[in-house]
This record gives sequence, C-alpha cells and structure tokens, in this order.
Amino acid sequence: MLHNIFLLFVGLLSLEHVSFAEVPSSQIGNSKMCELLRNRSIRVARSCKDLRDRYDEREDGVYYLTTGNGMLYQTYCDMTTAGGGWTLVASVHENSVYGRCTVGDRWSSQQGSNADLPDGDGNWSNRNTFGTVESATADDFKNPGYYDITAEDMSVWHIPNNFPLEFWNMEAAAVLRYHTENRFLRLYGGNLFQLFKQYPVRYNVGSYGDRGPAIPIVYDHGDKESTRMLYGPSSRNEFEPGFITFRAINRERAAMAICSGVKPTVGCDTEHYCIGGGGYFNPEQCGDFPSFDFDRLGGMQGWSASREMTEAAVLLFYR
Repeated sequence: MLHNIFLLFVGLLSLEHVSFAEVPSSQIGNSKMCELLRNRSIRVARSCKDLRDRYDEREDGVYYLTTGNGMLYQTYCDMTTAGGGWTLVASVHENSVYGRCTVGDRWSSQQGSNADLPDGDGNWSNRNTFGTVESATADDFKNPGYYDITAEDMSVWHIPNNFPLEFWNMEAAAVLRYHTENRFLRLYGGNLFQLFKQYPVRYNVGSYGDRGPAIPIVYDHGDKESTRMLYGPSSRNEFEPGFITFRAINRERAAMAICSGVKPTVGCDTEHYCIGGGGYFNPEQCGDFPSFDFDRLGGMQGWSASREMTEAAVLLFYR
C-alpha cells in the first residue's frame, strides 16, 4: 500500500517538469486531470474542512488527508452540503442480513454472538482501519480520520449498496441524508472514537433505556415522516424521528451504536432500527443491522425495516 502511494507521488510530482506546450492537444485534458490530482496529493490538511478553509477547495470528490502523525490516506469530501467541508470517516454496510455476527460484520462482531466477548470487534472505539473509500457502499470502511479528526458536527448519508462514488452527491441517490449543526461533538471529545469511550458499545453495560446522547438533525434529503416510513410499523411506535442517537440498549442488554434519524422514546426493541453493536445479541438478532429483517427482509411488516434502508450503506462524515 505504502509502495503504491510512493509511486503515485513520484508520478504526480514529475508533472512539474512537463509543460503543456510539449503535450499534444489530445492529451491536455488528461494532463489537467493529473495536475488536479497532484495538487490534491501535495496539500497538507487534517480534514476536508481544512482543505476548504486553507485551499478554497469546493469540489466534491476524493482527496488526500494527513493525520497528526503524518499518515497519508484517501477519503471522500463533501464540499457542498450546508457549506461543505465534510470528511467521510466510515461506512457501515450490511453484507448479509442472514449472517448473524459472521465475517463482514465489523461494526458488531465477526465471532458470533458471544457474551464472553461483550465488545465484539470493538471497532467503534479502537484505531483499526479497513476498506477503501471507493468501496464504501459495497463494504465496511473506516479510515484514520475516524479517531484523528477533532470535529464539531456529523453528517449521515444512507446510499444504496454498490452505488458508484462519482454519483454519491446526487440528492436523488440518497435514501436519507442529514447533518447536525449544534456542535455536539465538542462535548464528547470531538469524534465518535471518543464519544464511544464515554458510552461503550458493549453487551451488559447498562439496562434498556440507558442510552447516550440524542442530537437533533437537519434534513438534506427526506423529512421526519419519510424517516418514520423507512422503519417497520411496530418500530414506529418506539421512536421519535428527527434525531441521531448514540449507544442504545435493548431489552436483552445488547448495545447498538447509532439509531439513524430517530430517538428511542418508549419500548426496548432498538435492534430493529439501530445499527452496529457489541459482541452479544439474541442469536436471531446479531449483526451490523441486528434485526432489520425480523419479519421478512424488506417486508415492511411488523418489525422489519424497508428494503431501501436495509440495502443501503450508512456513510458517516465529520466537520
């Protein structure tokens, strides 16, 4: 990986010695693209907000960022929504709702439902990274920005599985999109890595109803009513739309990381509308989308979430 990045730098930096006068007109378009890539690769920034503020970058797309320790990585920057400057730090993708905490369930457990491993894979509060930005709607993704960036707000996109990166920013592509604007992350260490240190996603860490913060959201695509309809009829009786909620606990004391677009209010069946988790669930409810298919996949019956919600990756951004 590092070898490939080095070769990319060598190739891009060599463009400094090429003048457009020496390049055939048919290749000028490609040369301009290489120049764009070179500029994006040599700028030093910790976040997409830094790129916007320091270099006036305004285009959505893939950029290079650098951690505080000098690690270089690629991610997607949303430079248009609500003023731009949003850094993609992770995606949660359910590779199979029929797999119960099996391989690919990185945001819960890949080791089965096991009370002796209460944290599961523990990726909500560790420094593991995985996946690639270009495959963030086809597999789980987590980059160093997840723990390295100090942010104030979050943006969340639900994008259909396998949707190409170059079309992510089309509003019509999203199942649901929203952001916060009250700078809530300043109260919790500046990122999810720190927030989940305060509110561990761990089996038996508390009782049902013992949840973390619920933050009001501003919709970029969708509204409260459309959010309600993305979840099953039985689930709608348990939550209030218009929020993002962290670390919810169900009746079996299983912990879930994020309730996207909603705040649990009554009942204790959060496994049907919250994502991620620790290492132990009811064996029929384990996974990154723990029990979205309880009454048939995409059936919109009983507790089952909609097919649109179940078959979409959840992209998490900071600013």
